Amino acid sequence: MAGSELYKTLIFTINNILQQEKYKAALAVVKGFRNGAVYGAKIRAPHALVMTFLFRSGSLRDKVKAIAQATYTHSRNLACFVFTYKGLQTLQQRLQGKACQSHSFLAACLGGWLVFGENNNINSQINMYLLSRILFGLSRLAVEKGYIPQPKKDPFPLFAALVWGIVLWLFEYHPHTLQPSLQSSMSYLYHDSNVWHDISDFLVYNKPRAGAQK
Repeated sequence: MAGSELYKTLIFTINNILQQEKYKAALAVVKGFRNGAVYGAKIRAPHALVMTFLFRSGSLRDKVKAIAQATYTHSRNLACFVFTYKGLQTLQQRLQGKACQSHSFLAACLGGWLVFGENNNINSQINMYLLSRILFGLSRLAVEKGYIPQPKKDPFPLFAALVWGIVLWLFEYHPHTLQPSLQSSMSYLYHDSNVWHDISDFLVYNKPRAGAQK
């Protein structure tokens, strides 16, 4: 019974603290860390699961370990970035007495340098994902601000043509310039489809099973 009362008191105290305005900025940083960790795990786990079992060789234990490591790294990095970004943003606002657009940019720059500045597969994927989004965003902003004229026709078909033309040219003639996971995906689609021996590896399997050819 005493334990139940202690638990109720603890929950009441925590909820009371969470409702106080003076702690809001600090608590927002903590919850940002939590949300970054959860979102990173949700995004990376299914992606790592699919890519690992499609393209990675090795034992089941090695594959599970690789999935867990990729998920942990993505989750940790995103959590640390959100924590750093929100913390630095809050600090700048407190020092200057008001919120400015530069606060967001500077906080994110420093967070990106500290957390996503290491050149590894996870950070590379995240940074390239964001690069494509910001190019779209900057293009739309430039049109809205009048820096470039509003296109008379939808430019998306031209964009698609250039993206696919360039990426396939790089894959066919300079594959080392592309990320390993993209190389694997494209090899499966465009090179493995050129090779088969019988109906089993033409329709059922991508490659003949071990021992099938003797």
